[in-house]
Amino acid sequence: MPTLRFPILAFVAAMLMASFACAQEQNPLAAPKSMNQVGFPAQLYSWVIPPDNPQSPAKVALGRKLFFDDRLSADGTVSCDQCHSPTKGFTDQLPTSMGIHKAFGQRNAPTVLNALFNTLQFWDGRAPSLEIQIEGPITNPVEMGNKSLDDVVTKVKSITEYQQPFQDVFGGQITMGNIEKAIAAYERTQIAFDTPFDHFMNGEQNAISPAAKRGWALFNGQGRCMTCHGWNPTQPLFTDNRFHNIGVSAHKSDFVPLARQALALLQRGGGGMMQIDKLAIQTDMSGLGRFLITKQPHDIGGFRTMGLRNLLVTQPYFHDGSQQTLWDVIDHYNKGGVQNPYLDGGLLPLGLSESQEDDLVAFLATLTSPEYADAAKEELDLQRKRSMTDRPQRDLAAAMGKTGLGPGFKGPFGDIGPVQNQENPAQLGGY
Repeated sequence: MPTLRFPILAFVAAMLMASFACAQEQNPLAAPKSMNQVGFPAQLYSWVIPPDNPQSPAKVALGRKLFFDDRLSADGTVSCDQCHSPTKGFTDQLPTSMGIHKAFGQRNAPTVLNALFNTLQFWDGRAPSLEIQIEGPITNPVEMGNKSLDDVVTKVKSITEYQQPFQDVFGGQITMGNIEKAIAAYERTQIAFDTPFDHFMNGEQNAISPAAKRGWALFNGQGRCMTCHGWNPTQPLFTDNRFHNIGVSAHKSDFVPLARQALALLQRGGGGMMQIDKLAIQTDMSGLGRFLITKQPHDIGGFRTMGLRNLLVTQPYFHDGSQQTLWDVIDHYNKGGVQNPYLDGGLLPLGLSESQEDDLVAFLATLTSPEYADAAKEELDLQRKRSMTDRPQRDLAAAMGKTGLGPGFKGPFGDIGPVQNQENPAQLGGY
């Protein structure tokens, strides 16, 4: 009888995990969202639904089931929702994500909320659509771990309960393309608007506080946030969908040697999506960002501008999850980012005072959808408390222009970086 102990424990563990996945799938926050939301961009929505993958209730239901199914991973323990949990704003609220065998990657999990509006997917835009995006994590060794897309198809074909739904939606064809279409259709139902800010812009003057109104003015003015996080009624996503080096990777990356190493590996390996995915998720070349895809020096350290909605349930922030609070993020921008040779030219010291930073946070908090209001309030209270004692990115001297250069100029930048002029640090020297 003792020989049965471990199989029994494994069975119990599998049942518990299956029960948890089922609970997540049935959570009200996982349900497809109504388009009847204040601020919902109906015209933009009509443009982003691909003609070869129209939405239908049956397809969305199939995609929802696949999204929460642990059996799609190599060891049957990880589904999409492990990194994109509905209760956590369709993120995992971890600095970087954990996959099978409790292995961690190098990137923070972007939210699925409003991801249908992204022109490209992932932090570095390496996938052109939600459908293609699925191929990365489902085969990455430290995410869902399947050895090939064919293995995924074989696995789904072997699960009896999928036979009828695929028959109903796709005429019985269980292919990777149809698996991707179903999951993407479900993801396109995760629409998040109807925030206090949306109501304010809809004419409800008391929908946001005086502090938030001051923050909105700063957002468009001294804070320069609107430069990349633009808003208008047609594109109300607070993103330019472009890629910028804001200096986050400069905390720990020596870009030039890494870029050379990446180019050599991509040349030898063919540079396909699977190879790029592994470099981005499993190596310290992750910090090169968009450069891994374009191989253009101006994209070194560049990452996609993320939307700002529901930030208080999608923490921590930036591509590596390195900042814990909204105050940390604003401190980072306030000092002009972390200087490096590839820093976006739009980043400058902002000279924001403490009270102005508080007002900006008050504005960002108004971008919370009603279903996350309680969780966001709790998180905001935690972040505010933390901000009073722990501000690792605060550099008021740099922010106010009292020191000529930010802390990032301590380098090193590699052999093609600017040479620091110790006598006059305002002059960078030649390349």
